[in-house]
Amino acid sequence: LTGIDISSSMIALAKKNVPTAKFVIADVMETQFPACSFDAIVSFYAIFHIPRQEHLNLFRRFAQWLRPSGLLLFTIAKQDDGAGYTEDDFFGETMYWSNFGPSTYEKFLTETGFQIEQEGIVGGGYESADALEEIHPFFFAVKGEGL
Repeated sequence: LTGIDISSSMIALAKKNVPTAKFVIADVMETQFPACSFDAIVSFYAIFHIPRQEHLNLFRRFAQWLRPSGLLLFTIAKQDDGAGYTEDDFFGETMYWSNFGPSTYEKFLTETGFQIEQEGIVGGGYESADALEEIHPFFFAVKGEGL
């Protein structure tokens, strides 16, 4: 198990929860792994913090890192947000958001050799009682055999 996050505090929390895993503090767009390194990639609540003009390249990277028939599970934000935006106080942190709508991710998956097995919604919310419930579309896809 390998975890990547740009935030050292998130990596520290991950190490506490999964002490036997390998963790890397890095930008996923700059991280290098050999081809066919992983059986599966899971990315929850992360892709929409990367500028959306880089998303297709991110899926190309995922396809390169996965073995044939490798699994990809990820969430996105629920709608196209245009050019992206920054929220100055997201639980005390400045947070960047950038996302296409679900149909664009369907195209990205097809272009990069994935077959979509399932799409759905992940529900949840923040820990404050007055926060609205959040919903995030998810995709579960399989990398093609010959890729």
